[in-house]
Amino acid sequence: MSERSTVSLGEVVDILTGNPFKSAEYEDGEANPKLLRGDNIAQGSLRWENVKRWPKSKSEGLDRYELKAGDVVLAMDRPWIEAGLKYACLSEHDLPAFLVQRVARMRGTERLRTDFLRYLIGSRAFTAHVLGVQTGTAVPHISAGQIKSYEFDLPSLEDQESIAAYLGSLDDKIELNRRMNETLEEMARALFRDWFVDFGPTRRQMEGATDPAAIMGHAFPLEKAATLAPLFPAKIGKDGLPEGWDKQPVGELSEIVGGGTPSTKTEEFWEGGTHLWATPRDLSKLSGVFIGNTERKLTDEGLAKVSSGLSPKGSVLMSSRAPIGYLAIASIPVAVNQGFIVMRPTDQFPTHFAKLWCEANMETIESNANGSTFQEISKKNFKPILATVSSTEVMAAFSKVAGLLFDKLQANEQENQTLADMRDLLLPKLMSGEIRLKDAEALV
Repeated sequence: MSERSTVSLGEVVDILTGNPFKSAEYEDGEANPKLLRGDNIAQGSLRWENVKRWPKSKSEGLDRYELKAGDVVLAMDRPWIEAGLKYACLSEHDLPAFLVQRVARMRGTERLRTDFLRYLIGSRAFTAHVLGVQTGTAVPHISAGQIKSYEFDLPSLEDQESIAAYLGSLDDKIELNRRMNETLEEMARALFRDWFVDFGPTRRQMEGATDPAAIMGHAFPLEKAATLAPLFPAKIGKDGLPEGWDKQPVGELSEIVGGGTPSTKTEEFWEGGTHLWATPRDLSKLSGVFIGNTERKLTDEGLAKVSSGLSPKGSVLMSSRAPIGYLAIASIPVAVNQGFIVMRPTDQFPTHFAKLWCEANMETIESNANGSTFQEISKKNFKPILATVSSTEVMAAFSKVAGLLFDKLQANEQENQTLADMRDLLLPKLMSGEIRLKDAEALV
């Protein structure tokens, strides 16, 4: 790589802070531009839930604050939380959008490529800079001047292009896997709804379907449909369920446990621990379905203080408070704190059924919560909630079909973690010039 010069970010990047849009003038409607606020920025991505919008009719004269694809944005209030730095790179589907105050927009110049900038801002060195200069205790914050003061070794434009293209190829594969997993999850949800909510195979028989493929909604090859269709009753009973099916309390179908927290003041419970110990915060940081690591781990002595011990691989973890409803599947045995309800898998309530049942019944679960400070669903209130009980053969068939979808989903998650770890390992070395791009390519 060519020789580098040390520069400050403000010398080579176009930095703009946002406009104080008046909340009284916000207007709903997807035709109106989005307003990008600090709340919309996560760790390396944007989230548009509960997005605020600005009237399109009042957008004249706001060109300065209009965002473009490739722009890098950084939250200026609480720029860093335990999950990481709150920054993101905009894509076409995030637009149109305007920049709101207390958010910094960064854009490349003739000396620094915008596609390289996203990796510069995502580097550990920039995060360390932010943590070193932010001020305030209740609400830590940074200024535009503090952002501009970050110093780094600037690669040549040619090297910037090569680094961005290489790291971008890793990100593209991660994004491809992420989108594939969204499709796999939706396929699993659709299967669950058809079999256990809408009772599709039974209702289609009642409507006159006799061909196995038609009975199964043309969701399977004929040979597979021929083995599945005979498993489903041909009629709905007076109770509204397929004949022979039932509803039973979830507490009678699955082993339901909670968790606990050993004393954090006793080092022997934590230091050198190897047993996963999950908190709702661990689930809040998950980008996928499976949990295979936790921020803190327990020693054997610490694990002995958690009465429920380790829940086995395949257990479904659901946060029971603050908030209710984070879900994850344990990829290895895990202990949990008191903020969980854990459903250990059984033949009547297997892993994938349990996860999808929770999603489909979250409104009911939340309605059974109580509490004055914050809502919480207790094991006592959770266990009586009813779940549909099919035949053993139907449940076994569902577990097999859904299992194939979740196995692929898990493999994609594992590949994404490997790719992300590799990207994060190589990023600072490529940025500093410690290794050359061809050496990095040889490592992958």
